[in-house]
Amino acid sequence: MAIAEWRQQLQLGKVSARELVDQQLERINEVDQKLHAFLDVTVERAYADADRIDEARLAGDSLPPLAGVPLAIKDNLCTKGINTTCSSRMLQNFVPPYESTVTERLWNSGAVLIGKTNLDEFAMGSSTETSAFGTTFNPWNTSKVPGGSSGGSAAAVAAGECMAALGSDTGGSIRQPASFCGVVGLKPTYGRVSRWGLVAFASSLDQVGPFANCVADAAEILQVIAGPDARDSTCLKASVPDYLSSLSQPLNGIRVGLISECFDQKGLQTEVKKSVLSAADQLKNLGAEIQEISCPRFNDGIATYYVIAPSEASANLARYDGVKYGFRAKEFESLSSMTSCTRSQGFGKEVQRRILIGTYALSAGYVDAYYKKAQQVRTLIRRDFESAFQKVDVLLTPTAPTTAFEAGTHADNPLSMYLSDLLTIPANLAGLPAISLPCGFDESGMPIGMQLISNVLEESRLLQVAYQFEQASSVMETAPGGHCIPF
Repeated sequence: MAIAEWRQQLQLGKVSARELVDQQLERINEVDQKLHAFLDVTVERAYADADRIDEARLAGDSLPPLAGVPLAIKDNLCTKGINTTCSSRMLQNFVPPYESTVTERLWNSGAVLIGKTNLDEFAMGSSTETSAFGTTFNPWNTSKVPGGSSGGSAAAVAAGECMAALGSDTGGSIRQPASFCGVVGLKPTYGRVSRWGLVAFASSLDQVGPFANCVADAAEILQVIAGPDARDSTCLKASVPDYLSSLSQPLNGIRVGLISECFDQKGLQTEVKKSVLSAADQLKNLGAEIQEISCPRFNDGIATYYVIAPSEASANLARYDGVKYGFRAKEFESLSSMTSCTRSQGFGKEVQRRILIGTYALSAGYVDAYYKKAQQVRTLIRRDFESAFQKVDVLLTPTAPTTAFEAGTHADNPLSMYLSDLLTIPANLAGLPAISLPCGFDESGMPIGMQLISNVLEESRLLQVAYQFEQASSVMETAPGGHCIPF
């Protein structure tokens, strides 16, 4: 049931918010032992939120836009009074004394918190296997990963454990798991959504966005969480348009560009390429104009990202020293050894790896050769996009080079894992909005995602194109075994 349909049923009194919570908790009890999408299921909080909505409806009060909608929240977004761990031993017992801006806006809009979802530790990973609290698995095939780092949120939505969820996207951490799990994942323009209360990984790249089962639901959630925030100096002051009003507009005259560099990748799965090109034909049939576009530095994005992101991470994670809050090693000989022991025991291997890479890139004698050079290439990547958007309105690429891979495939080869984000990273470096939505399935029945990228603050155009494709293609109705994931 889409959010709009749920809202109508609730207003008519055909169903109650408490009944929906019952249904979602029953589904979580049924499947989450196999998936491990949730770190914390907030049963009491969910019922309290739902009861307030039901009481307001019975009293005849007007209901807010997300009234009674059960949502899951990635566990790197602060929730007041509820553990926020970032899937790390470092923050295992951290309970925030404040609420993040985005979650505060959700609760003010009537949403119900159903639980906090698993992620790669401190959002560093592409498979949700680096979590200190165990791996999350893909609902379509539990031998495979759900993607990452927001794999818990993607898996929860795909498996019907919640109606929608929030994730964060630093280099593709919403779109890549959305592709692997066959759901919609939206990364807004950098600064469109407040980062206040999001535990920082790479501050110039992080952005919060929604997972949903359909484009309209993603638009509904973005409508609530977007907008200026005085507490976040990087949050844009631009007004927020009505995203839902643009969804039904036809695509006549919309110019869609196929980034040629994305379809020439050596590691691009044949079925992925075929499915995305078929989606381009579908958009053409809907009235869009398709043309090939070159972004010469697109493939330089991954090398650029893995200098900039670890550099910012090394600075952001320096606060975890065992002094102020979080984990502290029990045995140490001095202040410096306390910090060293705390970090070596509190952080997992992938987090330590990225801190070391970032510290090296920022060290004297290397900062110009690596960090400064990476920032220069980032500017060139952004200019490539600016040039492309003078010719087209939206860009189309695969979301990921492959469909979901088997758990453990890249466990001993971090470089091969990093390549999972090859096609999503450039949008983060340029601060552009991008969305992933299902466009087909491979021979084994795993979902394939297509990525649409638009210019800064043009989420309305992005959602319009995605919605029109979704409605015309009905991809999920052709899912092997039907729309519902079998267990």
